[in-house]
Amino acid sequence: MIESLLGYLGLGLMLGLSGVGSAYGTTIAANAAEGGLKKAADKSSAFMILSALPATQGLYGFVAFLMLMGKFNVAENGLLLFGIGVGAGLVFLLSAIRQGQVAANGIAGIASGHDVMTNTMIYCALPEFYAILALVGALMIH
Repeated sequence: MIESLLGYLGLGLMLGLSGVGSAYGTTIAANAAEGGLKKAADKSSAFMILSALPATQGLYGFVAFLMLMGKFNVAENGLLLFGIGVGAGLVFLLSAIRQGQVAANGIAGIASGHDVMTNTMIYCALPEFYAILALVGALMIH
């Protein structure tokens, strides 16, 4: 009973933390985009692209949730699912928030007239890499 509860809690945390991180990260960047539009409205497509990047961590959490639900019996593997869920969920949460902050700085630079779109995309890929590692790690557990 307690193991099932922990398993479902872990899966819920993985899904929830990834969604919260994506929502928080995208709004960090979107707030910068709103400010940037006042200075450089013609750069709105670049702002939109950068603002959307942290949304991927929520997708990773959703994919991991679906894959793990079908892979493990929650009643028998509750502790394992709890550990995976908390670990991966925290990585998804923090990488999305930090990616949103990097994107926000890039948006501010673009709005100020600097050509930093490509560099910002590269810098945003760095926290994304850890979210991908967390996803792959979660799915590789047997």
